[in-house]
Amino acid sequence: MSAPNRPARLCVMISGGGRTLINLLDRIERGALNAEMPLVIASRRCPGVERASARGLRTIIMPGEIAAPALETTLAEARIDWVALGGYLQLIRIPERYRWRIVNIHPALLPSFGGPGMYGMRVHRAVIDAGCRISGCTVHLCDERFDHGPILAQRACEVKLDDTPEALAHRVFDLECALYPETLARLFGSRLSVESGRARLVEP
Repeated sequence: MSAPNRPARLCVMISGGGRTLINLLDRIERGALNAEMPLVIASRRCPGVERASARGLRTIIMPGEIAAPALETTLAEARIDWVALGGYLQLIRIPERYRWRIVNIHPALLPSFGGPGMYGMRVHRAVIDAGCRISGCTVHLCDERFDHGPILAQRACEVKLDDTPEALAHRVFDLECALYPETLARLFGSRLSVESGRARLVEP
C-alpha cells in the first residue's frame, strides 16, 4: 500500500499503558522509523489513551471485538498502510484489504507461551514456572488467532535462576523496544511474501 520512500501510515492499537506506542513514536520522531502515526485505536479507556493524546495523536476508542467491516472503514478513512498492535488484548478480525498488514509483538518466543489469556505478567510467570532458561520476544504477522501467524523476527534473553516475573518482563521489554521498530523498518522497506504460513522479506 505504501509507496517507496513515502512514510508508512501506521495505526497502533492498544489496550493498556501505551509503552510500545510511545517507543514507536519516539523512533519515528528521531528518524529511525520511516513512518507517521495518524491514528491510534484503543479497546478501552486506558493510560495509553492519555499518553497518545498528550503527544497530539488522534485517538479513538472502539470497545470490544471490532467487526472486520468496521475496522476496515476506520483504517481506510485514515489511509492506513500498516497496523501495529501494542498490548492490544482483543482478537483481531482482519479485513481482507489488511491481510498480512497487521503486526504484533509478543513477550515470549512463540509458538511457546502464547494464545488466549497469555499476556503481560502472565507470560513471564508461565516462563519461569516452566523452568525455561531462555525467553524473549516475537514479532509476527497476525491472523485471526491470538499470538499466531507468520513470524518475522525473534530475539532471546537469559532467564536467570533468581528472576521474578517483573525482572524478566523488564529485560524482555528492552528487547521489544529495539526489535519492534527494527522489524517494522525492514517490513516497510521490503516486499513481503507469505507462503505456506511462512513470511519472507525481500529487500530491494
